Amino acid sequence: MRRWITPFRVITACFLLAACVCWGQANGNRLIMKDGSYQIITKYQIRGNRVRFYSAERHDWEEIPENLVDWTATAKWNHVNGVGQSADVAPSPTDPGQVAAAKIDAEEKAARTAELQRMPYVLPGLRLPDESGIWVLDTYNGQPELAHMTQANGDLNKAYEHSVKPYEVGSKRGSREVLQINGYSAKVELHVAQPVFYVSLDHPKGSQPPVPLSSALTVNTMGAGSMKDDKGAFSSPQSRYLILALNVKPSERTANAADVDAILENGPPPTDLTETTKEVLPGGYWMKITPKSPLIFGQYALIEVLSPRFINDDVWAFGVNPQAPDNQDTVGKVDNSNH
Repeated sequence: MRRWITPFRVITACFLLAACVCWGQANGNRLIMKDGSYQIITKYQIRGNRVRFYSAERHDWEEIPENLVDWTATAKWNHVNGVGQSADVAPSPTDPGQVAAAKIDAEEKAARTAELQRMPYVLPGLRLPDESGIWVLDTYNGQPELAHMTQANGDLNKAYEHSVKPYEVGSKRGSREVLQINGYSAKVELHVAQPVFYVSLDHPKGSQPPVPLSSALTVNTMGAGSMKDDKGAFSSPQSRYLILALNVKPSERTANAADVDAILENGPPPTDLTETTKEVLPGGYWMKITPKSPLIFGQYALIEVLSPRFINDDVWAFGVNPQAPDNQDTVGKVDNSNH
């Protein structure tokens, strides 16, 4: 019995054949020429100054001069489109295509490493932003998040968010208030007893340094005879950070000279002072500050110690209150499970 091929079967066969050809072309490598044209191939070999390749369109071996190929463009296209040289062609360190591909891989790896150093993970799924200033790791309703802290003066270059207002220990004796911060409570209220702070040590990517004030002087963290205010300063990895409990009044939070002077002067440390540990993270973009002991309910100041004689009088204020509402403008955890 003779089997007739129906028009439907002819159309189906043609469609499948076209699909196979298109699939082979879409999934093949490309040799991109310096004039912008390209060859769709399945494999190639370097033979002296000639490139021998198998054409995915003509299903045959062909040759062209090696110097006609744009190897960098070829490697980039194949890399972006997720295709590579056929496994039956042995790797060769003299293959310009493989050299270009290895260079692209190295550049991509370096870029990923640099990004991870600028934006390291503090927890799985939670990264520091590529911004300056100080961020603190908090937990609200069981969800970890990073809250942004600003200095008490509130009038900073927003690209840097770090000013230095030096205070010399012992220069203001008595009960005179050295720290005075408006408001009954801080803008940032934390819900954990042992928060972790992250201090940026560099300006954000792409930003330009601020024009220094005429009176500005780079802070000498090794101890200088005098220091001037500097609103263009960076956080220094040599700085030390301490946490001081503040006196709370109806309209302000304060610390007097005796409290502040006791931070650096010889003698027993004040009971309302919490020491911290510090760790500069890989890449040198961030420094991790961790309190050595838990903090109780109250209002605090994170204080930068500039040298054995000076502290930064422009502090970062925060509170510890498990019942406080969520902070504004926080960075939350990203769920990467579906990516």
